[in-house]
Amino acid sequence: MSKHFAKAVWKGNLPKGSGTYTLPSSGYEGRINFHSRFEDGKDSSPEELIGAALASCFSMALSHALDQDGATPESIETDAEVTLAKTGDSFSITEILLKTRGRIADISADKFNIKAKEAKENCPVGRALQGVHIGLEAELL
Repeated sequence: MSKHFAKAVWKGNLPKGSGTYTLPSSGYEGRINFHSRFEDGKDSSPEELIGAALASCFSMALSHALDQDGATPESIETDAEVTLAKTGDSFSITEILLKTRGRIADISADKFNIKAKEAKENCPVGRALQGVHIGLEAELL
């Protein structure tokens, strides 16, 4: 079993405050604030981090699934579009759309789509997000 760590610090109230997050293993740090989360700010947001985690996990799972089937990918590129919407009196992540493109020799588009759907179902981050609808668009390049 492996463990992974992240740290977040928030200062101030929600609309005027700001925060940082740190990923200790890589040393990566980022900023978060209200405007980036609910409007069009230039910092990060928890939803963006969830999208990055899911896109990364999915790409790795798809690469592995293809390789296990004898089709080692040259590249898998996945974008995640995370929707944060008002639901009742609060906000929820209502949908995540994964858009993946793969460069793989000697595989059909149908087989690529099947493997992409399998990867979506088997990715650990995706399984952790089972309460959210996760859509998938897959394209073989």
